[in-house]
Amino acid sequence: MPRYRLVVEYDGGPYNGFQAQADQPSVQGALERAVAAFCGETVRIHAAGRTDSGVHATGQCVHVDLTRDWPAETVRQALNAHLGREPISVLAAAVAPAGWHARFSARERRYLYRILNRPSPPGLDRGRVWHVRRALDAAAMHAAAQALVGLHDFTTFRDVRCQSKSPVKTLDSVSVAREGDEVRLTFAARSFLHRQVRSMTGSLVEVGLGRWTAADLEAALEARDRDACGTVAPAQGLYLTGVGY
Repeated sequence: MPRYRLVVEYDGGPYNGFQAQADQPSVQGALERAVAAFCGETVRIHAAGRTDSGVHATGQCVHVDLTRDWPAETVRQALNAHLGREPISVLAAAVAPAGWHARFSARERRYLYRILNRPSPPGLDRGRVWHVRRALDAAAMHAAAQALVGLHDFTTFRDVRCQSKSPVKTLDSVSVAREGDEVRLTFAARSFLHRQVRSMTGSLVEVGLGRWTAADLEAALEARDRDACGTVAPAQGLYLTGVGY
């Protein structure tokens, strides 16, 4: 039974997250329906990361097992054809090596958070950025963010519904940079806690607005207390941009 590795992009706005749910639209559900329409098989799609409701992806990685040995390019083209008007696109498909798993083989997950930082609201990017009207100091945000890099107990930046066995994670890198009217935050780690990126982003915005200092952010991390977290950034500015294996 061949296993296919798929790279997928999607607009998370219309979906209640990646994971399939019986009574809610999901990215997983849409992909599984496309597989059924293509080859008649009822399958379970496995993803590198189960993105939350409203979160987007430009480089989500998933796998699917099919009984027939289809050419990978046929799988890509057929799935895109059957996705119809769903805002989901299969960018690439390949036959996976033996033992490879989209989730468990992943060694790095990369996220981007986009903040539109200008007085006027978004026109073209509505639903795809967080609009912050007041000017942000991106350099101060970047400097403060370096305290988050490394092995830490991230309880402060962990959603209360997180199912991870431990709040201890290693954040490999974080960067904050301004590009015109956008402030872009990038994060990389092997794995993240539930809403960790959005929680860290919201707290870094407190620094960018001058409400917090770098020392305040570090104190929040060291508090290991969810109540010490700043504002949690909204879902629509977050993108899963890639997965490393």
